Amino acid sequence: MARILTQNLIPGMVVAEDVYTYNNQLVLLKDTELTDKAITKLEFYSIISVRIKDDSTPASSEANIPQEEMTYSQRIKSSEEYKVFKAEFERSVDDFKGKVNKLLTVSAGTTINTEELLEDTNELLEKAPSGLQIFDMLHNMRMYDDPTFAHCMNVALICHVFGNWLGMPDRDVDTLTVAGLLHDVGKLKIPETILGKPARLTDDEYSVIKTHTVEGYNILKDLELDAHIKSAALMHHERCDGSGYPLGLTTDRIDSFARIVAIADVYDAMTSARVYRGPLCPFKVISIFESEGLQKYDSKYILTFLEYIVNSYVNNRVLLSNGMEGDIVLINKLDLSHPMVHCGSHYIDLSHEHGLYVEAIL
Repeated sequence: MARILTQNLIPGMVVAEDVYTYNNQLVLLKDTELTDKAITKLEFYSIISVRIKDDSTPASSEANIPQEEMTYSQRIKSSEEYKVFKAEFERSVDDFKGKVNKLLTVSAGTTINTEELLEDTNELLEKAPSGLQIFDMLHNMRMYDDPTFAHCMNVALICHVFGNWLGMPDRDVDTLTVAGLLHDVGKLKIPETILGKPARLTDDEYSVIKTHTVEGYNILKDLELDAHIKSAALMHHERCDGSGYPLGLTTDRIDSFARIVAIADVYDAMTSARVYRGPLCPFKVISIFESEGLQKYDSKYILTFLEYIVNSYVNNRVLLSNGMEGDIVLINKLDLSHPMVHCGSHYIDLSHEHGLYVEAIL
């Protein structure tokens, strides 16, 4: 009996035990043979992994599905480019762990070689040279089980793409990328029992987690690093309306790079799996950004981010809240979280359908 990440499940596998949600709601019975719809159901209920019978033989796999019948996600995952990127990502995360842990041992005044820190992200960027390709890869790796180091790598890649979307000079894009890599370095000072807790944190535990911003700044403050990188570690949880932490700063007092990292950080955190929940649907995240974004995030950054990010989902197969499946064909610039979806012979403009929305990316 092996535990398999939901993203790696294949139709034909057999569930070895009853599967429940975090609220103890039954999702699948023991001995259920998985189908595409059953796997989608697991994703919908944010089930990160399930136990599979060792002797279950998949009736089919992505390799056996005709290309024309694959969803956009299946085509990505079956591509050689994705397999190479995924392997390189896992290697890069392991390499990055070693580099970050070294930061804890260096002396004050030491010059940090940012080019060395960027080696892993640059190699990944070479595997997926366009911004949309990067997001294609990241969208399909949302179950990677490493909430700190993989998250930092994700945020760095998002920051690199984001910086280019904003038209920043190459030198600033590199600095922003390093800021993304090191924004959560303070979590190295947080007990693993809290970081890896498989449930929601208590108020006291959350107070401990919040210290990672100051801890990160303290790790970096005496090193020879660009000031933006240090500020991003300290300020990436600040919000433009003053509702953030640790200092409750407002827009004009928050470092500009920290304002960018904040957006990348929240997007990745909400669309990635965590020990206590599965990934949120990106369109739910986009909807949250639309409703709160202009108050909490710098408008000149969040509007650019949302417009580009939502376009990365064009052609993706989605599950709608009424159970229908379709492909995103057009983005509504005035209502980004409600695109036009092609369902069979119908085109549905979700911005005109009250209560109908994208439930999940397939």
